[in-house]
Amino acid sequence: QVHLVESGGDLVQPGGSLRLSCAASESIFSIYVIRWYRQAPGKQREWVATIPNSGDSSFVDSVKGRFTASRDGAKNTVYLQMKLLKPEDTAVYYCNAFGPGYDNWGQGTQVTVSS
Repeated sequence: QVHLVESGGDLVQPGGSLRLSCAASESIFSIYVIRWYRQAPGKQREWVATIPNSGDSSFVDSVKGRFTASRDGAKNTVYLQMKLLKPEDTAVYYCNAFGPGYDNWGQGTQVTVSS
């Protein structure tokens, strides 16, 4: 089992930026893949990004060019850098660790984009 803790969510104005963190209980390079999802009120959970343990990350079309991902192996943390935020980005953001024999979720962090 991989324990995940998200942080960094906040209230931000449209056009603003935030960096979300997903801290893992073990080396992020031992995790097959980490994904970010989000769930807006009244909507289904939506995939946002996939950060593999090696190689390039991938993103849903609606955030391409605005969101990027990075890894800090020393801190066992994956980041989701979000810029040019829009009201439709408002959601609870979750990270997920997926691999052979595990599929673990964090508790989520709230992002609200509003003026």
